Amino acid sequence: MPDGAVVVEGDRVVAVGPARAVVPDGARLRRHRGVLLPGLVNAHTHLEYGPRFADLATSGLAFPAWIAELTRRRRGMSAGDWLVEARGSVHALLRTGTTCVADVVTTGPGVRAAALAGLAGTSYVEAVGADDATWPLERARVEAVLDAGGRPVGLSPHALYSLSSEAFRDCCRLARARGLRLHPHLAETVEEAELVLSGTGAFADVLRSIRLAHDLLAVGSGRTPTEHVDALGGLGPDVHVAHGVHLSAGDRALLRARGTAVALCTRSNAVLQAGRAPVAALLEEGSPVALGTDSLASSPDLDLLAEAAACRMLALEQGAAPDGLAERLVRALTVDGAAAIGADAGVLAVGARADLAVMDVPPGPDPYAALLDHGAGRCTATVVAGRLVHRR
Repeated sequence: MPDGAVVVEGDRVVAVGPARAVVPDGARLRRHRGVLLPGLVNAHTHLEYGPRFADLATSGLAFPAWIAELTRRRRGMSAGDWLVEARGSVHALLRTGTTCVADVVTTGPGVRAAALAGLAGTSYVEAVGADDATWPLERARVEAVLDAGGRPVGLSPHALYSLSSEAFRDCCRLARARGLRLHPHLAETVEEAELVLSGTGAFADVLRSIRLAHDLLAVGSGRTPTEHVDALGGLGPDVHVAHGVHLSAGDRALLRARGTAVALCTRSNAVLQAGRAPVAALLEEGSPVALGTDSLASSPDLDLLAEAAACRMLALEQGAAPDGLAERLVRALTVDGAAAIGADAGVLAVGARADLAVMDVPPGPDPYAALLDHGAGRCTATVVAGRLVHRR
């Protein structure tokens, strides 16, 4: 909409349309150059892995070595340290136009950081590193973080390799008993796929070295990760999964049948040498997708327009039709991304929360393409619930 305007009262949008038609006389105006759009939706990130972890994104470590180093660095950090890191990540989000997040919270302070900033979305408390014997203790820790509240919460059973099958299953039961959404990592690496299928490979070696008595170490499950998560009750319309790199046609069909969206993290997958998600196939088949940056520990930044540009490049390399591709990816950053993660966000509409972002790009004949071509690093204003929180 050329020369459009959004009229805000308090924290709500009260009008959207041509400026000459909707702006009331005497209104206080903020004029912006470029494209005004809904605040962006980051469908997968880890706020607690903030600036002090950023060098890991350039370390060159492949996934198994990277996660071992990440785990080592966690030791000795206080709650205050984690809050500082999470707030650093929040600032990076706001500077680039993101106002809604699906954030995986490992320790707890990430919930507070998102709440302090007024971000929309959900904090998914992560369950990780438990076999059948240690799961009761991990479950109690997770429930304590859930009970602390602060903003909408969900549950993230981390991954099939970091929780025993029964722990994963019980985590899903716990979420549904509490009426919470789920957000696991799924099919991110070949090591995960090998462990789940046959109980072998690099992850099997790691589990033995840390003495995690994982049931998959026996003979595996004979399934793909997607099939195994489904067997454990981990798919459904109340779930969106992160990564989805190693998905067969059958896996993708199963996700669609269950109404489960995939949060694509193209740049993180490249940094961690995890592989290339079947973006073109997911789009062509009509699978619900959203975009996430992952954390500063595995991504160059938290700029979703840079993420979308990388995702578009990958889709084109895989043979995706260029017509409409940019619009589809901008929708994945806004209205479709919000729907994928169960959030009330991503739209400019009367009654919606006033979460806005401005990108200083020349809109040209195709503003969607302009955003992907030029939008990264060009956010000049971010509004959260009617409050201007960033302006450049």
